[in-house]
Amino acid sequence: MKKLFFSLFLSIFSIVAFAQNPIDGSWKGSRETPNGIFEVNYTFKVEENKLTGVWKTQRGESPIEEGTVEGKKISFSVSLGDRKISYTGELVSEKEIVLKNERGEMKLAKQ
Repeated sequence: MKKLFFSLFLSIFSIVAFAQNPIDGSWKGSRETPNGIFEVNYTFKVEENKLTGVWKTQRGESPIEEGTVEGKKISFSVSLGDRKISYTGELVSEKEIVLKNERGEMKLAKQ
């Protein structure tokens, strides 16, 4: 009986411990600008309440800085030279995140 209980406990613990956060992974979005369509790709990784990853565009890439996660809400910043852009966002479904910054809103689709 002890072996059965221990095996069951270990199985449940393994599933919970290795469950992937739905924010993890590759996301893609685009926005219309005066200079044409601006495409951006994000790679997010969540560890507890910390968000890390990479922001990639046609102009290059930058690491995600100061990233936090609170439930379905995220916040982070990206440095572009001497300029820092802050973002807030929310996971609205398993396949969509809505991000906001000083220039407006962008919907990201999971890749």
